Amino acid sequence: MSVQSIFDRHLLVQRRNRAADRIADHDFLLRRVADDLMERLAAVNRTFASVACVGAYHGLLGRRLRRLPGVETVTDVEPAARLLSQCDGPRLGADEERLPFSEQSLDLVVSGLALHLVNDLPGTLIQIRRALKPDGLMLAALLGGMTLAELRTAFLAAEEELEGGASPRVAPFADVRDLGALLQRAGFALPVADSDTVTVTYKDPLALMLELRAMGASNALTERSRRSLRRATLARAMEVYAERFGLSDGRVPATFEIVTLTGWAPHPSQPKPLRPGSATTRLVDVLGKEPRSGD
Repeated sequence: MSVQSIFDRHLLVQRRNRAADRIADHDFLLRRVADDLMERLAAVNRTFASVACVGAYHGLLGRRLRRLPGVETVTDVEPAARLLSQCDGPRLGADEERLPFSEQSLDLVVSGLALHLVNDLPGTLIQIRRALKPDGLMLAALLGGMTLAELRTAFLAAEEELEGGASPRVAPFADVRDLGALLQRAGFALPVADSDTVTVTYKDPLALMLELRAMGASNALTERSRRSLRRATLARAMEVYAERFGLSDGRVPATFEIVTLTGWAPHPSQPKPLRPGSATTRLVDVLGKEPRSGD
């Protein structure tokens, strides 16, 4: 079955390379994700001899991983050559959609803010699960469906009003429940998906758009309009943004939903759910009374 091309991956790599020189000045979201992932990993009491950081950007997450006790060899995987050149230690220039690892070769795969931009996320998750050794761990942070909801709303309203129709300008990120289901579909054991919302404020909507560009995260949708955005339409979108979402101090908020996925490669030692009908304790023994009719 063919995979729908939602993102122009070639353009995405171009924009990451273009942003590479100043990416460290605009990596606040990745730093937040790295803090959270390191905290989660610190609670896992085991050694990870072989680790891959998938979608490494400029190496921030890989450097943090190498400082963790129990983590040995970390390989950074990044398709944008100018970002990859900033990574430390072992590194591979490879697309997140075509991972170069053999089956059961990794103890841990970590990814920060990269997998939401692949066209075949189920396929990528399956590749990761196959690359993990039995009882190996995947920990990945992606942007979720509420991300940049304000910007999406503003552009839709402005283009409907002035252009008679809207073109895709903000990526359609997945819902946390759908992402959790994808973990199960990819064959991970003990799958967990949880969500955290981060709100950042800017002096105006244009400042947000400039930062997205500096992150290498501007519009790379395959179905994006190839026509330049008219100045009047951009101005109206900025007005709508401020009118609908502006704060009392004149600044505007931008929402980023971070969904963290945790999954393990299956192993016989892992806990498993009981078979239906295998319970050995009656509900009445727990409640201390017989249920009433109709309860």
